[in-house]
Amino acid sequence: MSSIEVQQFTYHHGDVELSGYMAQPSRYPRAAILIVPTIMGPNKQMFDRARWLASLGYSAMVCDLYGKGPIENMREARLLADELRADAEYYRDRFRCALEELRRRSTLGNNRIGAIGYCMGGEIVLEMARGGEDLALVVSFHGLLATPLPAKRGTIKSRILVCHGRADPLVPPKQMRGFMEEMDFAGADCHIHIYSGVLHGFTDISGSGSMDAIKYNASADRQSKAAMLSMFDEVFENKRTPGEQ
Repeated sequence: MSSIEVQQFTYHHGDVELSGYMAQPSRYPRAAILIVPTIMGPNKQMFDRARWLASLGYSAMVCDLYGKGPIENMREARLLADELRADAEYYRDRFRCALEELRRRSTLGNNRIGAIGYCMGGEIVLEMARGGEDLALVVSFHGLLATPLPAKRGTIKSRILVCHGRADPLVPPKQMRGFMEEMDFAGADCHIHIYSGVLHGFTDISGSGSMDAIKYNASADRQSKAAMLSMFDEVFENKRTPGEQ
């Protein structure tokens, strides 16, 4: 069994310096996964998830949103997020840079690449899919589903898994219906898991109590994680690579 290697580094989007965190097995990763954090930016919880994925055989990189590391104040995070979202193409390009950094730093010997995101990160990985990025799979956990740049027919290459809390006030039913219609029009291979009575941020223990709309839900966290791993097994096949026992 290979050991886990951890790296912390900087990378750039234009003149914006961003921080990256990567955990990966020392030999033969099964796939490479970009982890896009919540609106609050990269934090310990995201780093823990990267190491957990590495323990399962994946190269996992936590990317940066704003170039400011973790944000402690929700008001500041919203201002930064609004500024980043103001130009939809620039917004997407910020995370193309992260994908390129993942590809460059991963020891992956194949082209199996995926992206997972939480809250704002879930919105971002869906934007990647809409933009036609060459990703095998994207997984959105309690991500926002609206977009200023809806997918065009035939542009989505990724398989998509959306894990959504039915009681999430940030994603009302009309937004979900619009997303489903968009995916149907685009011809996307999209799976949607809906958890009844569950609010926004159901995977985020640290976020509970910061807003009435956000509440951790242990069952939805477990079920959505299991759904992701099931999709990983299906999409990445988890074939043994040369040298594995």
